[in-house]
Amino acid sequence: MFVLELTYTAPLERVDAVLEQHVEWLQKEYAAGHFLAAGRKVPRNGGVILASGMDRATVERIVSEDPFTLAGVCAYRITEFMATTTAPALAQYREQLPS
Repeated sequence: MFVLELTYTAPLERVDAVLEQHVEWLQKEYAAGHFLAAGRKVPRNGGVILASGMDRATVERIVSEDPFTLAGVCAYRITEFMATTTAPALAQYREQLPS
C-alpha cells in the first residue's frame, strides 16, 4: 500500500486551473482499482491519496500522469507501507509480512 502526499508548489489559482482534469484522473485510477481514498489537506496546501494493488514503478508512472504533475503545480512524496492491520471494511487490503 502507498500513501501519496501532494504538496502544492504553485499558487491555488494555478492548482484550480487544472483541478477538473486532476479529478478526472483520480476517477480513472479509482475505476482501475488503484486508489482507495483521496482528499485535500487541511489547511489546503496539498492532498493525500491512498493507493493499493500495484508496485512502486506503477505508482510512479501513475503519479507522473497526474495533470497536477504535468502542470508543475505539485510535488509528490510516495511512502510505501505494509498494511498488516486494517478496519474490517478494508480487510481485503491487509498484507502479510514476509516470513
